[in-house]
Amino acid sequence: MQTRSPDPVRPPSGSKFSLRDCRNLAETFAIASAGAGLFYLANIPAAFLAGAMVAVAAAAIAGRPCGVPRPLARACFVIVGLSLGSVVNPASLRGIAAWPISIAAVVAASACVTVATTYYLRKVHGWETMTAMFAAVPGALSQVLAHAVEEKCDVRGIAVVQSLRVVILTVGVPVALAALGHGGPTRLAAPPSSLFAAPGELAVLVATALGVGLLLMRTGFPGGLLIGPMTVSAVLHGTELITVTLPAWATIGGMIGLGAISGSRFTNTSTGLLLTYLGAGLGAFAVAVAVTAAFVLALVPVLHLPLGDLTVAFSPGAIDAMMVLSLALHIDPVFVGAHHIARFFAVSVTLPVVIRYVRRLRKDGGDDSIVK
Repeated sequence: MQTRSPDPVRPPSGSKFSLRDCRNLAETFAIASAGAGLFYLANIPAAFLAGAMVAVAAAAIAGRPCGVPRPLARACFVIVGLSLGSVVNPASLRGIAAWPISIAAVVAASACVTVATTYYLRKVHGWETMTAMFAAVPGALSQVLAHAVEEKCDVRGIAVVQSLRVVILTVGVPVALAALGHGGPTRLAAPPSSLFAAPGELAVLVATALGVGLLLMRTGFPGGLLIGPMTVSAVLHGTELITVTLPAWATIGGMIGLGAISGSRFTNTSTGLLLTYLGAGLGAFAVAVAVTAAFVLALVPVLHLPLGDLTVAFSPGAIDAMMVLSLALHIDPVFVGAHHIARFFAVSVTLPVVIRYVRRLRKDGGDDSIVK
């Protein structure tokens, strides 16, 4: 059964931030940092986000008072948006133009995976449409979680379904490669810059991104504080108007913060409910893999591309994890990166539109799949 989870982005004591709330926040980030550090030492891709989320979720389930105040949560959204947009570069843009058929196919495959998995979660597990959709979107974990927090969806279920897919794709495969003698260390989405490498460029990047993000938020644009900075960062980096990126400590802090926000949603989650989410996650993963495999197998004889290249390019995992896999398997990283960036920005453009549509369904009472 699906239930609403408490809002982790506000102090539990009300509008005032008390000394107890400060202690709870410090404990939340200490737990999140420890989890991120353990995942990093284990060379698990997306370690800073996934490790923080898993650690805080475990603490919340154990009864610890975890949470992140809303202003700090919004700052994390901006940082993550800037980091995600920085993966775009001229080479990846040229790659998108070089493989139009497979690029179009990966976007179509993502849409089919989302629709099929949403349908599965609604019909088989009785999930509410918005929550099911966020859980179904492939390969956009940080973006989806930020949207889900804003829309007050059941982030616990979304986190389990999304994280299980990430674990299977980006932990299981690298572990198998490591056992065969191939390694793949955790990396940031883009190489970090020093805070003083180009302070003028960095100031322009942050100020422009923040301004666009706040404007989108004021107009009610879904996920504006993440989509705005991400779009600004992508345009400026893709055109090489700006080459500086956020310092490593800022990007890591934003990822850990988002992981802490998402993990805090597991407060008051029983073991039985968690097992229900795990069952939904395994079923959703099977649906996603089946749809993706159908696209890959259909394209191999048409495009005459290696099966391994298409498999990694179409896998619904995080960009950094798929880049690690491409390097470990000696697959062209530009090919893989171009496909995942195309899918990522296709999701970024269409998701706010879909969110508005589902919002109307909620308002009109047209979504009859909500389980009380």
